[in-house]
Amino acid sequence: MRLVVSVLLLVALAACGEPPANESTAPESGQARVVVYTSRQPYLIEPLFERYTAKTGVSVDFTSDNEASLIERLAAEGSRTQADLFMTVDAGNLWHAAERGLLQPAASDRLKQRIPATLADTDDQWYGLSVRARTIVFHPDRVDPGELSSYEDLADERWSGRLCLRTSRKVYNQSLVALLIEHHGEERAEEIVRGWVANLATNPYSSDTQTIEAVAAGQCDVAIVNSYYLGRLLAEGPDYPVELFWANQDTSGVHVNISGAGITRHAPRPDQARALLEWLASEEAQGEFAERNLEFPANPDIEPQGVVAAWGDYRADDTPLTVAGERQAQAVRLMDRAGYR
Repeated sequence: MRLVVSVLLLVALAACGEPPANESTAPESGQARVVVYTSRQPYLIEPLFERYTAKTGVSVDFTSDNEASLIERLAAEGSRTQADLFMTVDAGNLWHAAERGLLQPAASDRLKQRIPATLADTDDQWYGLSVRARTIVFHPDRVDPGELSSYEDLADERWSGRLCLRTSRKVYNQSLVALLIEHHGEERAEEIVRGWVANLATNPYSSDTQTIEAVAAGQCDVAIVNSYYLGRLLAEGPDYPVELFWANQDTSGVHVNISGAGITRHAPRPDQARALLEWLASEEAQGEFAERNLEFPANPDIEPQGVVAAWGDYRADDTPLTVAGERQAQAVRLMDRAGYR
């Protein structure tokens, strides 16, 4: 009920010409523009939008909110929406928006050339713009990296009382379990998740940062997190006592996911939305887009920088990320049965 009221309030405010919080100002009358709904933090994207405006003269106006609220807003606005582009994190969220009928095919040869097919929707409704790896981190004083191998191995009883996880409510973990189902089938995937739960040192944490901090503090020895959360802590202190391990290099490859975007179904300016999406996937923008959040470029022609580059090369799971969305509900049910909260 609270979400419905929130959505109705946003629509009412838009009708009254009053933008909600975190909504950028509209351009002067007659100036070309494109409107973005995004769950990415403003400090990560606003500098790129400003660069695009300086380059093209097209103003980029954006509304920043969580992905669930933005999806509901798009659904409520329907053909009245002013949003041209929907930008969020995790293929599961993009898949959900496409399944709700809120996106349209981009039909862009440039995007197909710049973004690998495994990081995009099979029907061209969304494309990845940066890559984040969900992998293993460990405390080097308590774990020899030679002991580590895979997500599946963390279910082994030798890790009993040594594992930390983030809550199963986060889509990042839902996508990882969805891929485990794809690789192993539901029965084996549930065995793995039950093993994780049995090995937990503490209750799951609400954030990846808290999870890494638990490893650093000695509450656990290993954890599964998105790589950029460790990157942020290392950027603040290069001697931070947690290290990264690339999971599943001898099997499926490390699980990767994306931040990405798609053109909204009722975009008033679909050509402007496509042009912005193509630019964000270009060599000109990809390095900064990824580096601002310590992620990896989705465009394989662009090399990672800084602390991300220092982690070295890894083999990524090349399973199409549409699977993360298609198996998301199945993954949530599995985690609930396994007692992973």
